[in-house]
Amino acid sequence: MTDAPKGPASYFPSIEAGYGRPIAEWQELIRASPLTKHMELVTWLTTEHGLGHGRANALVAATLAEG
Repeated sequence: MTDAPKGPASYFPSIEAGYGRPIAEWQELIRASPLTKHMELVTWLTTEHGLGHGRANALVAATLAEG
């Protein structure tokens, strides 16, 4: 039995399948953005890249948690 990802990472398989980009690419976009606040980044991903709110939130949370 494998342990399923938990927290924000649990969204990653559906993000990759639904939007056709690897998570590393999304995280690079987030890191390269001049925006720094969590909700600013979530809004940017939803409006500019068409991600759903939950998926954008998961990407931003995981990326910002890495430091």
